[in-house]
Amino acid sequence: MEELNVEHSEPLQNPDAEAGLPADHRSGFIAVIGRPNVGKSTLLNRLLGQKVAITSPKPQTTRDRILGILTTEDAQMLFLDTPGIHRPLHKLGEYMVQVAADAIADADVVLWLVDINVRPTEEEQAIIDLLRHLTTRKRKRIQLPPLILGLNQIDRWHGDAEATAARVREYTALLDWLPEKTEDEQPALQTVLLSAATGAGIEALLALVRSLLPAGPRLYPEDQITDMNLRHMAAEIIREKALLLLQDEVPHCLAVEVDEFVERSEKLTYISAVLYVERESQKPIVLGKGGSMIKRIGQMARPEIEELVGTKVYLELWVKVWERWRRRQNLLKQLGYAVQQRQPWRHA
Repeated sequence: MEELNVEHSEPLQNPDAEAGLPADHRSGFIAVIGRPNVGKSTLLNRLLGQKVAITSPKPQTTRDRILGILTTEDAQMLFLDTPGIHRPLHKLGEYMVQVAADAIADADVVLWLVDINVRPTEEEQAIIDLLRHLTTRKRKRIQLPPLILGLNQIDRWHGDAEATAARVREYTALLDWLPEKTEDEQPALQTVLLSAATGAGIEALLALVRSLLPAGPRLYPEDQITDMNLRHMAAEIIREKALLLLQDEVPHCLAVEVDEFVERSEKLTYISAVLYVERESQKPIVLGKGGSMIKRIGQMARPEIEELVGTKVYLELWVKVWERWRRRQNLLKQLGYAVQQRQPWRHA
């Protein structure tokens, strides 16, 4: 894995001053949406050629918007990995869906990722409801950006051409209310078959995305691949390892906060992080017998964090109980999940 370049955190102040770009250079934001655990983060990592977003078999692993910057000679594609869209049961869930809704509203292209091996479910209907709500703001009809339906996991699909076409129709039928073209005469809906796991179909996807982006300069330096800082990325790596190791009852209740990140020397970085759970009964599960589980989490996370920061890491992990933190707005705000008061995607 190459070392991530995360030194820059803001777009270029004067991107028009950048010289040497082809006349037809394109740039813009692509919102990657879909139900939980459909492969959005795996796709982002595949597109960038290195790990930016954490992944796990647990649904709703991604909780926030993650920017992945792919720069080529003739385009800069800004992919926004979003939390899985679902019907929220608490304030954290509301925040996650709001993040996805905001990404769609700000995007130049929307990539809706689905699993070709699964017929449309109730979760897909939640996505359709969100898309339809976003087309109406203050009684004014607003068109969505060009939409790409990405049918993922074709490496596991064994259907013939007829079965493939039928599955595509099942999903496109959910979008029969879309116009044929957007206001700028782009096709409103196109489809692509791909595999985030193997890379099949990725080149076709990128060519399609580029064709739909507007002409424009680079918005970020060409060597930057994300806008996340090292502290946040370290916390996400710790959470990823905890998700992989812990029982099903704990992961959704788990949050990680890095409270100290100190470069003690050119060769050593000290990091202290807290793993928050919602109930006292969950704390001994995360700690493990004699601290065995929290030790395993640290052992798995440390090498990846060391590769990220470029030094040896002294990592200390703590476990604390924040009762019902997913439902308490003040605690969510402290963790960076600033829930907005208005959710335009919700039913009136």
